[in-house]
Amino acid sequence: MPASRTDSSPADHGRIEDVDVSSEMQTSFLEYAYSVIYSRALPDARDGLKPVQRRILFQMADMGLRPDRGHVKSARVVGEVMGKLHPHGDAPIYDALVRLAQPFSLRVPLVDGHGNFGSLDDGPAAPRYTEARLAPPALALTENLDEDVVDFIPNYDGQFQQPEVLPAAFPNLLVNGTTGIAVGMATNMAPHNLIEVVGAATHLLDNPEATVEELMEFVPGPDLPGGGIIVGLDGIKDAYTNGRGSFRTRAKVSIESLGPRRTGLIVTELPYLVGPERVIEKIKDAVTAKKLQGIADVNDLTDRHHGLRLVIGIKTGFDPQAVLDHLYRLTPLEDSFSINNVALVEGQPQTLGLRELLRVYLDHRISVVTRRSRYRLARRQERLHLVEGLLIAILDIDEVIQVIRTSDDGEQARQRLMSVFDLSEAQSEYILELRLRRLTKFSRIELEAERDNLKKEIAQLEELLGSDVLLRAQVAQELDAAAEAFGTPRRTLLLNGGPVQPRSRAAAAAADLQIADAPCRVFLSATGRMVRAELVADAPGGGVVPPARRSKHDAIRSSVDATTRGDIGAVTSLGRLVRLSPVDLPSVPGNSVQLGAGTRADQYLGLSGGEHVVALVPLADAPPIAVGTAQGVVKRVAASELGSKHDIEIIALKDGDRVVGAAPASDGAELVFVASDSQLLRFDASSVRPQGRSAGGMAGIRLTDGAQVIAFDVVGPSEFDAVVVTIAGSTTALPGTDAGSAKVSLFSEFPAKGRATGGVRAHRFLRGEDALTIAWVGTDPRAIGSDGAVRALPAAGAKRDASGTALDGVVGAVGTGIR
Repeated sequence: MPASRTDSSPADHGRIEDVDVSSEMQTSFLEYAYSVIYSRALPDARDGLKPVQRRILFQMADMGLRPDRGHVKSARVVGEVMGKLHPHGDAPIYDALVRLAQPFSLRVPLVDGHGNFGSLDDGPAAPRYTEARLAPPALALTENLDEDVVDFIPNYDGQFQQPEVLPAAFPNLLVNGTTGIAVGMATNMAPHNLIEVVGAATHLLDNPEATVEELMEFVPGPDLPGGGIIVGLDGIKDAYTNGRGSFRTRAKVSIESLGPRRTGLIVTELPYLVGPERVIEKIKDAVTAKKLQGIADVNDLTDRHHGLRLVIGIKTGFDPQAVLDHLYRLTPLEDSFSINNVALVEGQPQTLGLRELLRVYLDHRISVVTRRSRYRLARRQERLHLVEGLLIAILDIDEVIQVIRTSDDGEQARQRLMSVFDLSEAQSEYILELRLRRLTKFSRIELEAERDNLKKEIAQLEELLGSDVLLRAQVAQELDAAAEAFGTPRRTLLLNGGPVQPRSRAAAAAADLQIADAPCRVFLSATGRMVRAELVADAPGGGVVPPARRSKHDAIRSSVDATTRGDIGAVTSLGRLVRLSPVDLPSVPGNSVQLGAGTRADQYLGLSGGEHVVALVPLADAPPIAVGTAQGVVKRVAASELGSKHDIEIIALKDGDRVVGAAPASDGAELVFVASDSQLLRFDASSVRPQGRSAGGMAGIRLTDGAQVIAFDVVGPSEFDAVVVTIAGSTTALPGTDAGSAKVSLFSEFPAKGRATGGVRAHRFLRGEDALTIAWVGTDPRAIGSDGAVRALPAAGAKRDASGTALDGVVGAVGTGIR
């Protein structure tokens, strides 16, 4: 349809031009869509930032708003960004600034906000009332911008320069996620754990052909800022493979007593971006509509000191678990998150899986390190050139002064210096600007030292730029440094299905009917994760096939055979036995057991701070359970004494004592204590008569002053190849800084003695060592670092009282291989 358009220019005043409306609308719409997609709504896959976010961080860095300096008003930041870089209004700039500072929106906040930056239910205060500065992780995103690491582009009016992309020392897009709606497309990405993402990135650096399954060993799923529970991992795998998927999140809820004959549901973590007021409102609506029964009251006891605490009172006579199931169905206590990994790659919007996201980031980071190294090489070569010229002048300074004094002007002096001393123009100019105090003998020594240091640095940079292996190693090293500096433990619990909370017997039976009661094996890893593996029929003895290669967390602290719907026991460091069913544990195929996919045992069982699981034990047709404590107490309790309660005390501990180990022990087995002063005691289990649950045990090993038991194990009569692993170190060293020395000896080297004696020496200390830090007795030892990575141990066969061999890395725990 034609339309008329009047050209209002002075030359053609009054001329009317006919244009096609459909063509005009199409052109205008495409221009608008292009602007929204590339300049507003979608993040760049390299630094994970939208343009407005990138401009905020860059401008704040340019303003010097570092973490070690004071906050400034947010309005000032908004004004600087709007006036110099961002062509839009102040409202979207402040909205983006607020999100960068909200710990419930970002897994690693990039802005340190002071004042009311909003909550999950309320918006922030106006920018004139809040203050901001960069958070430490933001420095890692903006560092080295002055070293030509990225390209700069003009701002909207060409007066200022801004970076096209930030250097990004860590994969910000995966770590913090993003959301945005463009024209015809949208993006919605979940936050992840920085340590896990860096682990996957470094693995991909070393193994460019790594599959998504391999990367998921490091990144098993999202890690949401508010914690919560992710139920079902199939949608996550789809998102990591194809860029699109979904998962369901649940609040972390426990059933607790609120008083005499009164029970309540305590909510301590909510799904991502769900606030307590929204939950309360939905609960009230459901109760009013008579869709939900059994709710007595709802109280929000959240505060700054204790965090989120939403208390839902249950009426007398109602099953709390049944009420909770309805709450999951009718309220945001259970929510869904749809992943749509759309980001800009080389200016084009693409849907990316986990491997592609990491690959784009790594390519960017390799480019940053390469450009930075080239820049530093050029600067050092320039400086070396000047230093060498200055050394020439100092060696013959009298003649240099004579040449300068006899010259008519500066230009003639420069030319004569270049001619007489064979210097370049830059060297001659530098000598002419030389101050007389630099002509001392000490300055010459300084210059020679600087020259040697520059040559060394130039050689290192040339070697780095000439080797792809060294370049990738440098990128991996910087990624590890960022993870160590800004990484935090995982907050979100990952489950394959079913709630975490203990369920009523009727509800459990109904749910268990959906899963076959098949034989399985439950593993507790040396790093405290639990996982359930189905037994493989064609494995040796109908067991579990060990993985073809080692990976993180694949060392076993304890394992027990059970059935999927049966019960097993978890013995804790406080002397409790918590009964659980393997049905809700993360399940892995028996032919590819990877313990990194497991769930944290302390989180799964809801243990209090300072309490952890030391062993898993069978409950049906099992021999007595032997327990050893840090103060040298031993006890055996018969399985018939355990009863059927969910949580019982199996040993009465003295003040300050704790359980260090537990395992089934028949009369033919041997009990082994290892103390921190390097004493090992082994004796027959039959010398410890079984006692009742309330008993405090009996003397196991006699300890010297200041010593304590660090390991208690049970060696069966068939374990002929058992070994003793001991790791010595210094008690004065900071944790994680002293790798110490390790020794692996045959268990048969240690003579048996009677109970309640002092044992024999198991490790001779080297200089600087004063205690054993880790000890373990068993077969097929595996050493694991605090990050779950495998550490190498010396070969077995050392004498029982010999010294150890220095370790390459710090060992956090020792366990056995998967069998």
